[in-house]
Amino acid sequence: MAARILVIDDEEEVREILKQMLELEGYQVITAGDGNQGLKLFRQNPTDLVITDIIMPEKEGIETIIELRNEFPNVKIISISGGGRISPTDYLTMSKKLGAVKSFTKPFERKKLLKAVEELLADNPKRE
Repeated sequence: MAARILVIDDEEEVREILKQMLELEGYQVITAGDGNQGLKLFRQNPTDLVITDIIMPEKEGIETIIELRNEFPNVKIISISGGGRISPTDYLTMSKKLGAVKSFTKPFERKKLLKAVEELLADNPKRE
């Protein structure tokens, strides 16, 4: 069975790009439009990795990371951000302090993101 990844982003286009990119690499991908929906999906059926945007309506990424980390201490998280009121770098630095293992600014480089996914799932590799 392939490793499962949850993608949380309020931009449908970004969710779709990530979903297609990861599925082409053989991963199973589920998506959520905000942190509340993402947390609900993760609680119902935890995935091997979570990729979350930081700036979102409803529940944003920092809160989502904190809740995931509190409930599931071993969850692997990658944060992504295009910025907001402050630069994306500041949000991503904060996200890493709170539990994201890797972070990327939007637009991210496909190869770098896939390498990070592969590294984080190395102890839980893609299963055919």
